[in-house]
Amino acid sequence: MHRVLVLIAVLVSAASVACGGPPLRVVATTGMVADLVRNVAGDRAEVTGLMGQGVDPHLYKATRTDTAALMRADLVFYNGLMLEGKMTDALIRAATAGRKVYAVTELLDESDLLEPDEFEGQYDPHVWMDPSAWSRAIGVVRDKLAEADPAGADHYRANAERYAETLRELDEYAQRVLAGVPEERRVLVTAHDAFNYFGRRYGFEVVGIQGISTESEAGVRDIERIVALIVSRRIPAVFVESTVSDRNVRALTDGARARGWSVAIGGRLFSDAMGAPGTYEGTYLGMIDHNVTTIARALGGDAPERGMSGRLAAGE
Repeated sequence: MHRVLVLIAVLVSAASVACGGPPLRVVATTGMVADLVRNVAGDRAEVTGLMGQGVDPHLYKATRTDTAALMRADLVFYNGLMLEGKMTDALIRAATAGRKVYAVTELLDESDLLEPDEFEGQYDPHVWMDPSAWSRAIGVVRDKLAEADPAGADHYRANAERYAETLRELDEYAQRVLAGVPEERRVLVTAHDAFNYFGRRYGFEVVGIQGISTESEAGVRDIERIVALIVSRRIPAVFVESTVSDRNVRALTDGARARGWSVAIGGRLFSDAMGAPGTYEGTYLGMIDHNVTTIARALGGDAPERGMSGRLAAGE
């Protein structure tokens, strides 16, 4: 009898696993995409992010380990809009091999996207800099997860609604503290043009030393032009980025000083990658909270030192 009971228990356990199935194997390219997927998938997926802290997605090439992960995945999510341009071949190979590969920006309306003059025919990929626009990517992830795992559809729907509300709160915080920056100081000078969606959403003029992609190089004339802008507008702070060398930004501060204007480095912003794994700044919520709080405080706004919910690292 004991052996019969043990056998029944084993069979019940096996049936339970079969009904629920193993967690989905999901691969995401950037940290921002991986974080979005984790928030929607919850414990029904194992999410592997290919690009870590400080990695520039414009320049990233898939490694052999990445390619193997892509080929094992049930689903692959990437940003799209040519952000991961050097990964194109690897993503195509995965799709050709039968993997389900999706751009999280694929359903955004053209009215949501920016098309810079210098990128005629190509959209700015940095959509995540506007939480309200980024929240539109939630639906893509929710629906594609549900297609792959119909039993989890309600789970994904509930998580998506919860996460969308979190992003609404983040956007409201950003609007509130950035509105406190004096209008004449709403000029955001950074290492490259990653903040155009931020500028559109919150009413800031954005000046990037390099172009949309970090592959473009800034020349002496670019530096001189921006130095003249900083001095004439009396801009109090400029910002370095976590994934781009600070060399050009420091050239701005030196140039302004030579013309009699002292401009501070207002802080380090997260642009194309989030902070360290396991930290608040290593989440999308913490990334944007950090940026908003840092920008507001450096340019004369009134933002709490530890951010929206008091979770920012001290001194960041």
